[in-house]
Amino acid sequence: MQYKYKNIMSIYEINKMRQVCKLAAEMLCFLQSKIKIGITTEELDEYAVNWANSHNVINAPLGYHGFPKSICTSVNQVVCHGIPNKNTILKSEDIINIDVTLILDGYHGDTSKTFYVNKINSHIKKLIQTTKECLNLGINQVYPNNKIGDIGYAIQNHAENNKFSVVQDFVGHGIGKNFHSDPQIPHFGKKNTGLSLSQNMIFTIEPMINVGTHKTKILDDGWTVETLDKKLSAQFEHTILVTNNGYEILTDIN
Repeated sequence: MQYKYKNIMSIYEINKMRQVCKLAAEMLCFLQSKIKIGITTEELDEYAVNWANSHNVINAPLGYHGFPKSICTSVNQVVCHGIPNKNTILKSEDIINIDVTLILDGYHGDTSKTFYVNKINSHIKKLIQTTKECLNLGINQVYPNNKIGDIGYAIQNHAENNKFSVVQDFVGHGIGKNFHSDPQIPHFGKKNTGLSLSQNMIFTIEPMINVGTHKTKILDDGWTVETLDKKLSAQFEHTILVTNNGYEILTDIN
């Protein structure tokens, strides 16, 4: 049970994860190139469907517990799990998180980024930059025998020092043959608490950082999560492997 809880993978499984995570990162870059004023989130979803088909991979979100689309598109105050649709049309100064998860040979690769449309003001730019920094600071805490709480502490401390809040209702997670598994990776916490990290663990770190309150609500569609005060939220996500002395970002192709 301990082995399963830590989501420790064999060398064979790690190589499979490298393959699918690289493809997930490539698809996200492709979708970024399609963001422009006037495009609908449904059109972005259609691009994702076509890309996956042409690369012989599966979009994991489609049908997952009934989710109706192939990617998540979370615009402005939407924190996560936004459903692509024909009525959400991107306009100047919008921000959008695109979250992709692909399946290849039964293994999942998960990544997301927040992009802005055309231009943004300095405060929104600070939100996006801080969120990206939060992800990187969390990743820097990944090495054997460090604690999951140290990841959350690094993220929460940086966000709150910049006058933002950290969503607590949704967290990172183990990933592999299952889309979501243990261990959970909170983006808040205390130093030297929680599960110890071990070599060959794989999980996501995906902080959601809000301008206002950290509290959220799920809309009537059963999926879309918004900030309770309808202020902006941003998110960045990578799938991470714990190595013998640190980490490898499996969804990083830059």
